[in-house]
Amino acid sequence: MTETSLQHGVPLAGLTTLRVGGPARALIRCAQTRDLVEEIAAADAAGEPVLIIGGGSNLLISDDGFPGTAIVVGSSRIEFGTGRESGRAHVTADAGVVWDDLVARTVAEGYGGLECLSGIPGSTGATPVQNVGAYGVEVADILRSVQVLDRRAGNLRWVSPNELGLGYRTSRLKHRDEMVVVAVSFWLNDDRLSRPLRYRELSESMGVEPGGQADAAEVREHVLATRRRKGMVLDPADHDTWSAGSFFTNPIVADADAASVLERIRSQVGPDAAVPEYPAEGGTKLSAGWLIERAGFAKGHPGPDALVRLSTKHTLALTNRGSASTSDVLALAREVRDGVADAFGVVLHPEPVLVGCSL
Repeated sequence: MTETSLQHGVPLAGLTTLRVGGPARALIRCAQTRDLVEEIAAADAAGEPVLIIGGGSNLLISDDGFPGTAIVVGSSRIEFGTGRESGRAHVTADAGVVWDDLVARTVAEGYGGLECLSGIPGSTGATPVQNVGAYGVEVADILRSVQVLDRRAGNLRWVSPNELGLGYRTSRLKHRDEMVVVAVSFWLNDDRLSRPLRYRELSESMGVEPGGQADAAEVREHVLATRRRKGMVLDPADHDTWSAGSFFTNPIVADADAASVLERIRSQVGPDAAVPEYPAEGGTKLSAGWLIERAGFAKGHPGPDALVRLSTKHTLALTNRGSASTSDVLALAREVRDGVADAFGVVLHPEPVLVGCSL
């Protein structure tokens, strides 16, 4: 028996953490992977455009909505196991599992590995697509395999991390729709210990040497407390959390351009400025939040009466103050992007997936 529900003309705003976006022509909720596969196959056979929605935490949908069928992934299976060949513990979860629920479950079961990614909103299926990361850990560090629906071949198959082209907040799955994630498997530590703590703020707050480990449950609580201070844990009563998280990715400047870009930044903010910079594949990674603030955009910009403003706790988050539209979000995003480009010659790129709209 299938477990789906069909609705027509339903606004999609309530399915996203930014709470903006127009309606889809039809909306189908799938509680089981088999139903998800069947509904996608039926839509593809009919030539119907499909928008797959998980937790909606990394999604910005146009005010006009989506001219097709939105399919909400609601599958919820979680299974723990130990690899016969590796002997390593792992957990496998359906794409529809709420990500932080999965992290909490692994910690409660006595496992470590996912704790640094606590508090990140959204569904499990989105994590490898975006190569989600925080506090020194990325999905690429812990990913065992991903089960995908190949819409062209019409079958399910497991793919290894090496096949996914995982990079900074990206993968071969992002901005492509021929592969739909239906389940994800992660490696775990079975000794209750966290992954090595590489993020200085976190290791210092826990009194652990960089690269050391700690009790996974304690790390989770520290991460959640830190994210709450920054307005990065969902709270319906706190408009600072009505966002898509970090709206812009940290820019990576090519090695050939790094020296001139840093010189331009220091010419604007002062020659002795300690510009946050980190080695990255293909160049130098800069802090988008730092650049936004130095370009003149303070927390809470443009003010308390705005429909959309930067979070009062974290300049990387664009927040809906209760009645904003997608157009309002895009207007502030353009203002910030253009302001940083004018000040420093660095172009910021949005992290959320934009549907039916663009910067």
